[in-house]
Amino acid sequence: MSAAPAPAPRPKKLRILGIRGIPAAHGGFETFAEYLALYLAARGWEITVYCQEDGKGPTVQDDFGDIRRVRIPVSQGGPLGTIVFDWKSTLHASRSGELCLTLGYNTAVFCGWLRLRGVPNVINMDGIEWKRAKWGRVAKTWFWLNDWFGCWLGNHLIGDHPEMKVHLATRTRADKITMIPYGAERIDHAPLDPIRSLGLQPGRYFTVIARPEPENSLLEIVRGFSSRRRGMTLAVLGRYEPDHPYHRAVLDAASDEVRFLGPIYDKHVLSSLRLHCAAYVHGHQVGGTNPSLVEALGAGNAVIARDNRFNRWVAGDAAVYFKDEAECVRRFDEWQADGFEARAAAMRDASRKRHAEAFTWKHILQQYEHLLRKFRPEAPLRGRR
Repeated sequence: MSAAPAPAPRPKKLRILGIRGIPAAHGGFETFAEYLALYLAARGWEITVYCQEDGKGPTVQDDFGDIRRVRIPVSQGGPLGTIVFDWKSTLHASRSGELCLTLGYNTAVFCGWLRLRGVPNVINMDGIEWKRAKWGRVAKTWFWLNDWFGCWLGNHLIGDHPEMKVHLATRTRADKITMIPYGAERIDHAPLDPIRSLGLQPGRYFTVIARPEPENSLLEIVRGFSSRRRGMTLAVLGRYEPDHPYHRAVLDAASDEVRFLGPIYDKHVLSSLRLHCAAYVHGHQVGGTNPSLVEALGAGNAVIARDNRFNRWVAGDAAVYFKDEAECVRRFDEWQADGFEARAAAMRDASRKRHAEAFTWKHILQQYEHLLRKFRPEAPLRGRR
């Protein structure tokens, strides 16, 4: 009697929650989610991504290539709209019984519903949101509580930086946490036309790509650059509203050598801006592995960064750092000194090397797939504990 055929392997399924949606047009988490979804779909996974839509109406589903999208309309704006969207996404995902990957912990209390339904859920805990200066007391309390909820309610946690793993280990056991950083493409070639169309000269401008918030040091960077004539341009990306007090302060501090380019999400334009700049200036004071810093390494940028343990681990010793506005002034002054170009060339080489050893997408996404396999519903219980 011939042996019975082996049962077909169960499909690998994953639902991604916590982002605005794909294709990416908002921030680093959306970019990561798109890369991960495409990577896993190409490797035989069935991927569903939850997408937030503005307005009213029914939830609809469609396909983005091989990826299933669940598009949930939300009529509320701002943070309240995000909370409503996250709750609706959680309810919808809980009915599937499929493995979930939640990106961010800002509404981690909702993950309790997934635990009650027995749905395995891996949470990327992102940065330490409750430390950001832009939030008031109520918002900081909400984020602080959800930081704890995420650590308690997730089946497993991902920290995107060694210091994030240290932080999370104060709230839960260390073996429940895996450190996987953010990734970025290597950029070797990009056209000059987008640079020239923005009025910039290749190699004669610095880039700053960050949300205009106090903890990103935009005011210190703009003041430091504008403290004297530079003969170069500071190209600042982001949405600046003149009636916002902090935005207004940054705009007022700028010399005529500072260009505010607005928010730019076009990948091709961003690649050109990165590749052809003199250096990338990074002012982030809190958080883990910041996507814009990793992307600067992938473009081989020399890096001028705020001095803290997060940025030093990412960019390494070859970058130059500043602790305050006065040191920021000195970093820009050094750039204009005779003989600094040789050091800048060494900094660019070091950025390439650091990216290759730790932050390529292939390396990052392989780590995610290896981890997620352990927490599929059909995986051994000891893997999902």
